[in-house]
Amino acid sequence: MIELRGIGKTYQMGSTELVALADVDLTIERNEYVALIGPSGSGKSTMMNVLGCLDLPTTGTYTLDGETVAGLSEDQLARVRNRKIGFIFQSYYLMPRTSIADNVAQPLIYRGLAPAVRRERANAALARVGLEARVLHQPNELSGGQRQRVAIARALVGRPNVLLADEPTGNLDSKTAREIMGVFGDLHAEGMTIIIVTHDPAIAAYCRRVIRLHDGRIVEDREQTAVA
Repeated sequence: MIELRGIGKTYQMGSTELVALADVDLTIERNEYVALIGPSGSGKSTMMNVLGCLDLPTTGTYTLDGETVAGLSEDQLARVRNRKIGFIFQSYYLMPRTSIADNVAQPLIYRGLAPAVRRERANAALARVGLEARVLHQPNELSGGQRQRVAIARALVGRPNVLLADEPTGNLDSKTAREIMGVFGDLHAEGMTIIIVTHDPAIAAYCRRVIRLHDGRIVEDREQTAVA
């Protein structure tokens, strides 16, 4: 699904060059459930941006589902993001005055799908995360955990190859966080490839593989038995 070879990312800060990623090699297979973990400044946010085609590496090659990302135009990168990657963020990024069904259907507008098809897919995605009875509610009528479920449904609606979640439980209490991680566990059991970016070892414990970053390099890559 994902192959990184010799990935480096540097930023120019005035006269100083900041190395965010350094010579990273990584392979993630289909249906893996991976935690990308590290403290602030470890490079995990940069790694997320590269994996999500939000930023291009300075050096190295990135192949996503058989397609080499380097050299793609902005429009081509946007198409890859829309069709191959489902994004889930800590802050949800829902449109506040729009029904959750319309929030979930938003990515499908850019594919030119008919409204009836968008509505059908959005309702199916919401049912998948247990919110079929809430399709006409607005985000401010939902709890934090329900809003994150909407964000997961929005990520699923385009039938992506991989889910990329950035601190998906960061704004949630521990009970609700466990519920959301249960949703991810169910999706993984159904065959979804999932990468969770987190600083929290308790969240990483739900994943089957843990990749630890430090100073822009992978310092640990191990399989584990996930918590139930």
